[in-house]
Amino acid sequence: MGAIFQLIAVISGGIGLIFTVFLVFNILEKPAGNEKMQKLSKAIQVGAKSFLFSEYKILFLVIILSAILLWQISSFEMSLSFGLGAMFSILSGFFGMSIATRANTRTTQAAINSLKGALTIAFNAGAVMGITVTSLGLIGLGMIFYFGGGNTEMMGGYAMGASFVALFARVGGGIFTKAADVGADLVGKLEANIPEDDPRNPAVIADNVGDNVGDVAGMGADLYESYIGSIYSASVLGGLAYSLKGAIFPFFVASSGLILSIIGIVSVNYFIKKAKNINPQKALNFGTYLTSFLQAIIVLFLSKIILNTFQAGLIVISGMIVGILIGAITEHYTSKKPVFKLAQNAPSGSAPLIINGLALGMESTLFPIIFIGASIVISFTFYGLFGIAIASVGMLSTLGMTLSIDAYGPIADNAGGIAEMAGLESSVRQRTDKLDSVGNTTAAIGKGFAIGSAALTALALFASYIQVANVSLIDLNNANVFTALLIGAMLPFLFSALVMKAVGNAATLMVQEVRRQFNEIVGLMEGKAEPDYGRCVKIATNGALKHMILPALIAVISPMIVYFLLGKEAVAGMLAGTTVSGVMLAIFMANSGGAWDNAKKYIEEGNLGGKGSMAHKAAVVGDTVGDPLKDTAGPSINILIKLMSIVSIVVIPLLIRIFE
Repeated sequence: MGAIFQLIAVISGGIGLIFTVFLVFNILEKPAGNEKMQKLSKAIQVGAKSFLFSEYKILFLVIILSAILLWQISSFEMSLSFGLGAMFSILSGFFGMSIATRANTRTTQAAINSLKGALTIAFNAGAVMGITVTSLGLIGLGMIFYFGGGNTEMMGGYAMGASFVALFARVGGGIFTKAADVGADLVGKLEANIPEDDPRNPAVIADNVGDNVGDVAGMGADLYESYIGSIYSASVLGGLAYSLKGAIFPFFVASSGLILSIIGIVSVNYFIKKAKNINPQKALNFGTYLTSFLQAIIVLFLSKIILNTFQAGLIVISGMIVGILIGAITEHYTSKKPVFKLAQNAPSGSAPLIINGLALGMESTLFPIIFIGASIVISFTFYGLFGIAIASVGMLSTLGMTLSIDAYGPIADNAGGIAEMAGLESSVRQRTDKLDSVGNTTAAIGKGFAIGSAALTALALFASYIQVANVSLIDLNNANVFTALLIGAMLPFLFSALVMKAVGNAATLMVQEVRRQFNEIVGLMEGKAEPDYGRCVKIATNGALKHMILPALIAVISPMIVYFLLGKEAVAGMLAGTTVSGVMLAIFMANSGGAWDNAKKYIEEGNLGGKGSMAHKAAVVGDTVGDPLKDTAGPSINILIKLMSIVSIVVIPLLIRIFE
């Protein structure tokens, strides 16, 4: 096919970046509020940038050393593509978070006048993240595909670079945000009995910083990696099955999804503008369903034009449907009747609440696994391994819209925090709370979506590994393969243990620091003195940077150790074990944590005794237990299973050439 068609991803990504420039100027021209609001927003900006730059210092060293190693065992081109994948992932997270930390106070200022204005700013700031991630992903991978002549090794290097950054961003950001959140809640709410986001709480700025580095930059890097991994694996398998047409089909699907996401974002803005009494959830749902509907139509035409069949398009649509269904199941378990029933346990104490929350998370694995399994069976029946890969691309094809909605949540949360800390009228906080409550739902759905996409992407990458490593059979009667399967199933548990202990240790230091400031700073509780916010930001930063290295090493070195000890077939067994146990564990953690969080919010609305009651204290304990599950360990497992697959695809074939 012509060169212009092979560059479709780069062209679409360029259009996306132009659109984000328009969004950025539109957001920044809005008023940023009074001097106190701007001061608070600036403190969040400085804290977020300080953490990211500290994280990047470590990350750049890892990237450079890894690139040099790839140069030595493979080629300069492989090293270059790895570096490009890492750099674009860093840029997408940094740009998205930079706008999010500037949009928070503008959202608060808009909420003084209307809910519609605040919703528009928060959503458009989230859209900067969504479109930037997808645009840079398509530009980078599209350039590698075009200029590398479809070289699968170079594309694999690019995907591995993106995965490296994603794991550090997710683990580091997750440790930071939950250490601050747990510290702020345990001392502020339970001991000092002050409201959430109270300016007297020394950890409150660190908590708001954490929303950005964890749920904006971290989530962006997570889904950027899934996006790249799905397109890469589908292109590799499509090239093997249908030559060039099969290789470029995933790029066309992703490109159309990006353009339609832009149309969806514009449509949401129009919907908000024309609505008399705006319902934020309806506005966001409108954008999601419109984008998905249009994408379903377009992919059918793309399938017929490129592959001369409608069946491939139907497989892509099945992936989209599974993504929506998993989101709906996640919403059910984290915001509807199960949460209300869970909250009924709180008056009896934290133990019944935690026990039933654990059970809820375990139960919630049932339907997502059935949906994912059905998609796998249908996809494989019609198109083999390529079918599974394009179903994964389908699920992520409208990422521009879904990530926009997900990134909106932390911005709304920050806006509420600024309203509280700046002492604005209660009507302003009521409006930001409406946005935040929708944001909690979108965040839970986003986590479910990320887990589902990780499962399909990991399976597609697993199929790619079998191809590139020339593994013909995975025999469970083989002792080495079965042993590796058990090791792989254990790794998500070991990984989660390291990450959660990191949160616990950092949170302990945070609690001690908040207590110290309440006890030692004269006039703090009376509001006559300011807390040392910077000290809490530093504690969270140091805790994250200190503990993020070891979990990341597990993902990188495990495939190589298993290869040297047990062989290339055993690596496939390990990947299978990690994927199966990792997906289950991630769903369980995300939904238990989300349910505890919303049970607490349900009680804080005045139910079951409201704030300050025994039920509320039990719910705060449940929420703090769930925090590292849903926002640190759970989301990070998504990246663990994908990074292990990517490392196996890129590195194991190189080791096979050297040692076999």
